[in-house]
Amino acid sequence: MTIETTANLAHLGAGIAIGFGAVGAGLGIGIATKGLMEAISRQPEIAGKAVGFFMLGAALAEACALYAFVVAFMLLGK
Repeated sequence: MTIETTANLAHLGAGIAIGFGAVGAGLGIGIATKGLMEAISRQPEIAGKAVGFFMLGAALAEACALYAFVVAFMLLGK
């Protein structure tokens, strides 16, 4: 493989990595929000506690997107 081909494949891999990372984070936060809304609609008195757990779950989902972002930048550095 030539250097140009390797660089092109690295760019393709970076795009795929950040794409899957963004889709995964979006799905994770969407499912978490759905669960939060269902829980609050069934028991409105747990809203305060449920929002705290939701924020924890959303932060973990976003962390996965940030890992994909780091992998993409590592691929671009090659």
